Amino acid sequence: MVLINVTMFIFCALFLAMFIYLGVIVSRSKIALYNNSYNNRQELQYKYVLRGSIYSSDGEVLAETRVDENGNEIRYYPYGSMFAHAVGYAVNGRMGIEDYANYYLMHTGATLSERVNDDLENVKHPGYDVYSTLNVELQKVVDDYLGSYNGAVIVTEAKTGRVLVLISHPDFNPGTIKEEWENITSNPENSQLLNRATQGLYPPGSTFKIITALEYYRENKDSWQDYAYTCDGSIEHGDYRVSCIYGTVHGDLDLEGSFARSCNSSFVNIGLSLNRNSWESTLDSLYFNHAIPTDMVVNSSSAYIGAGSTDYDIMQTSIGQGKTIMTPLHLNMITQAIANKGVMMKPYIIERIVDDDDEVIKEFVPESIGTVMTEDEAAYLTDLMMAVVEYGTGRALITDSYTCAGKTGTAEFAQDINESHAWFTAFAPAEDPEICVTIIIEKAGTGMEYAVPLAKMIFDAYFGV
Repeated sequence: MVLINVTMFIFCALFLAMFIYLGVIVSRSKIALYNNSYNNRQELQYKYVLRGSIYSSDGEVLAETRVDENGNEIRYYPYGSMFAHAVGYAVNGRMGIEDYANYYLMHTGATLSERVNDDLENVKHPGYDVYSTLNVELQKVVDDYLGSYNGAVIVTEAKTGRVLVLISHPDFNPGTIKEEWENITSNPENSQLLNRATQGLYPPGSTFKIITALEYYRENKDSWQDYAYTCDGSIEHGDYRVSCIYGTVHGDLDLEGSFARSCNSSFVNIGLSLNRNSWESTLDSLYFNHAIPTDMVVNSSSAYIGAGSTDYDIMQTSIGQGKTIMTPLHLNMITQAIANKGVMMKPYIIERIVDDDDEVIKEFVPESIGTVMTEDEAAYLTDLMMAVVEYGTGRALITDSYTCAGKTGTAEFAQDINESHAWFTAFAPAEDPEICVTIIIEKAGTGMEYAVPLAKMIFDAYFGV
């Protein structure tokens, strides 16, 4: 009898533990469970809830559901393709905020009495509304400039990680995507659905010299200012040769000058001097070859340096070429960490969720990912990036209205230099950063010629110049 009672107690305890565990899992994972494609509850929600609206940070409608005279629901996007990848779509699958906030957009804050009244009147309950972090004015500046160019731009707040601009070209009109779906998906070479800002993987070119310079500083903290190199337009090591862009002869350089003028030869020389295991650790700490901590859909950047790396690998990686690939979002996060004294913030694109009475249901706040470099290292990189603007490849950004720190990049992937990807990443004001801007324009040419002018337009618009 005692054995039976003990056995029964154990089974009851196990069942209780199982129910508690399931309750915790469901509570913590309710959004993921709701969004699961196998969850039929979504279909039930569509019968009773009118999908909520999405707004910009200043209250402009970016997406809303309208009901026509025949009772048909139409998802309307007032800005057409301008917020295509940021806001996304909600038919034939989901993308962007329409995906990240789907749970809230399809849930309601209507009271029991309001639900009863709605049911009696055959009216759907209003879904929660979503306020994004996006800035309409800045988004328009970028969209107009990019025009027919393919590429991506992301602008974030330096101290918080709030995404102010997220644009990817080529784009699409989310309002007509259902009708255009077959045409879009049957032409994969256009990759219109790819969010290049978060998922596009590109050789970072000379913007990667930020990481190379950081590793050099870590290994030579007391002597980096003694660095000297004479550039004659190229560097040879063993059977390999790397040239500066257009074969430019930069002459005598220190470390700051090498960075400001983006001398490939000097940075190959620097890279060959670095400890490969230490450099591998630096890459690891900056989230290379790791998942990026964000709620957005992102791809991981990759850069491989280690004891097994060949000299050729080192030469190419030092200047952001070879096997190294990055997303614009990741480069923006590293830039933001420099601007924020070494603290990297989690990028986020949703500000708050509100009900039909404008009561806040959930608020998203800045979240630190961690300290990825010291304040001293961030200050050192800031000085190098300011030199780029003061007398280097970013001189077009010189203005009396604000100071800027940045790094250009020209990522070569073809024989013709004019088909290189144009990069620029920067923050301003340099002494007290407010926003970070990262730009890539595909097959445009040099970062100095094509990406820097767009950065100036963004900064001018933000600071009201």
